This record gives sequence, structure tokens and C-alpha cells, in this order.
Amino acid sequence: MSKPRKKKDNSKTLASLVIKGMQKKKAADVVCLDLRKLENTVCDYFVICHGNSNTQVEAIANSVEFEIKKKTGERPMHREGFANAQWILIDYFDVIVHVFQKEFRDFYKLEDLWADAETVKIK
Repeated sequence: MSKPRKKKDNSKTLASLVIKGMQKKKAADVVCLDLRKLENTVCDYFVICHGNSNTQVEAIANSVEFEIKKKTGERPMHREGFANAQWILIDYFDVIVHVFQKEFRDFYKLEDLWADAETVKIK
């Protein structure tokens, strides 16, 4: 279980670190969904991307965890999907990370489910 985040750390900074970790492993189609203005959401941000293989998906997820641990000392509250690396979810309470293989991202369409959220596509 992760230690509580200090008040000075915020969800926007955490989402930026997630994106940086994804970019280090060449994640494709990185999108950040800002859920803060929506009612009854489970977190502030979803950060979503995909990789081209289960090896790349796992590498992206590990890079995200490494980047956040290095900069904040924080560990995820929950993580799942590493066994088959088709869809890895990493929960940092205020930010939830979704790393997919492309076919699973296309199937689940999280961006469509949260279409009311402000969406930022990362280059």
C-alpha cells in the first residue's frame, strides 16, 4: 500500500509524471481525461495509452511506476493486469493509469465511455 501523498503533491503533477513515464517507452496515442468537473467520478484523471505488444505494455506500465516512485516516492494503491499485459491498470487514487494493447483499447473504448471529460491528446 502506498504512503499518503503530501498536500503539495497534486493530481495534475502526478498525471504529468504518468505521461512522462509513458513517453519514455514510446506509448502510442496518449490521452489524459480530466474528470474533475464531472460528478461522481472515482478520480481526477484517467491517463490512457497503448502499446504494440504485451512486452511493450508491461514496459510502459513499469516505466510509469518507476517515474512516479523516483519523483514522489509513491507506490500505486492498486495494480492489475500484469499477468497477461493486455490491459494494465495502475491506481494512484487521484490518477488511474490504463495501458492497453491496441485491440483491447479499441474494444473497451474508455475515451467514449467518459466522453464528457475534457480530453487532452499528448503528442
